[in-house]
Amino acid sequence: MTQTPLTVQRTIEAVWRMEAARLIAGLARVVRDVGLAEDLAQDALVAALEQWPESGVPDNPGAWLMAVARRRGVDTIRRRVTLERKVEELGRELVEVENPMDEIEIVPTVQDDVLRLMFTACHPALSPEARIALTLKMIGGLATEEIARAFVVPVPTMAQRIVRAKKALSDAGVRFEMPSGEEMAARLPSVLEVVYLIFNEGYAATSGTSWTRPALCAEAMRLGRILCGLAPNEPEAFGLVALMEIQASRLRARVAADGAPITLLDQNRALWDRVLINHALQALARAESLGGSGPYLLQAAIAACHARANVPEQTDWQQIASLYEQLALRTGSPVVELNRAVAVAMSDGPAAGLGIVDDLRADPALRGYHLLPSVRGDLLFKVGRLAEARAEFEAAAAMTSNEQERQLLLSRAARC
Repeated sequence: MTQTPLTVQRTIEAVWRMEAARLIAGLARVVRDVGLAEDLAQDALVAALEQWPESGVPDNPGAWLMAVARRRGVDTIRRRVTLERKVEELGRELVEVENPMDEIEIVPTVQDDVLRLMFTACHPALSPEARIALTLKMIGGLATEEIARAFVVPVPTMAQRIVRAKKALSDAGVRFEMPSGEEMAARLPSVLEVVYLIFNEGYAATSGTSWTRPALCAEAMRLGRILCGLAPNEPEAFGLVALMEIQASRLRARVAADGAPITLLDQNRALWDRVLINHALQALARAESLGGSGPYLLQAAIAACHARANVPEQTDWQQIASLYEQLALRTGSPVVELNRAVAVAMSDGPAAGLGIVDDLRADPALRGYHLLPSVRGDLLFKVGRLAEARAEFEAAAAMTSNEQERQLLLSRAARC
């Protein structure tokens, strides 16, 4: 069946989401330059956008992208050094043919390539913000706009940060390899944060027509479990795995048959994955036994309060509010404080939570953050200030880039 240009474009976007990390990691292993690998992958994406609407989507789109990217890599290297030496590094001479699939032997991606890429991108040569932004782009396949939203910064600022990060890695001659010992320990916090942000994008997509992206959640959990093996005495690694697994246990219950989001208190808890929850609780216990008290452990403890409640009425909201208070002191994050406001509203009444939210309205870090008016709208609705609630829900709907979330917010506005 012939595909429309729009269908092909959506297919390309989906393929890129799934293949970007493995593609860039595989290229980095070959060319030994993370920045060049990302550029080559982008070149292959552009080629797909140009060719697939005419030729159709290939049977193995990921391999097609790798083939094109490696051919572009050969062309780039030819311009830098003699052909013979660099062609030998790439494994064999590639001949010019029309079909890129004919010019390369497809080999399975080395499993550790993605993790190696993460540790490379989280090199101390970069600032913590640059490490995370670059890795999200290369590993998570996130657009610059999505990363900017995660950091609550303007898109041009994020774009410049990513470009500078790639250049800094190249200028520093950072090698594509796994660190060890103290060097691994120094990079681990950045890697954990990246894994968490990748999971969050899968759990609640910032843009597009789908509310969740389960494949990203699965990849983040896979990486998190590997990190626990690499750092068996790091409580935050186990705390992060516990947090992700508890959240992921709800994925089946978070989306209705028509794709609409289902909020936590309205979910059918019989659909929660109890096997995943039990595994998560074991990871949480391991983190606590290691003496942990960091942000991931605290968030996992909050998630565990929900997981242990068979019905919403059994939720220990006072304990959740207390944990959020500890987390806010540890992080200083206004987003955490916003979540604390929700917990306080559930334990002490909506008016108490609304007071916290009103104080957050002046925080510049939350300007443009759609969950601030969304939460405020919910609390205003509960205290009976319906006109104000409607305005807040409409403002939140205008801020979000996710279509399913926008429709949910507009329906809540209509109920006011």
